[in-house]
Amino acid sequence: MSRPKQMTVATEADTGFERHRKATRHDIFLAEMDKLVAWDRLCAVVEPYYPKESARGGRQPIGLERMLRIHLLQQWYALSDPAAEGTLYDAQAMRRFVGIDLAR
Repeated sequence: MSRPKQMTVATEADTGFERHRKATRHDIFLAEMDKLVAWDRLCAVVEPYYPKESARGGRQPIGLERMLRIHLLQQWYALSDPAAEGTLYDAQAMRRFVGIDLAR
């Protein structure tokens, strides 16, 4: 007899709770920053200095806009690299701002 798949807290939140969720201060602030920052212009300024894929192999660099978004989160919320990584796992508003989907 097969057991039904147990729903995790994350999937319960994604399917039910999220529909009734109130926007948090983080949601509101990050949505406003997403509108205010001229992402195309900012990326164009930084792009000449951003690492490219190496012919020697190795890990591909993270996309420039995503990295800029993470960097701005670190500045706005005073996060170290490890703290930013932990926050991106914990805070859906910040994952949404950066464009990270943990399901993929």
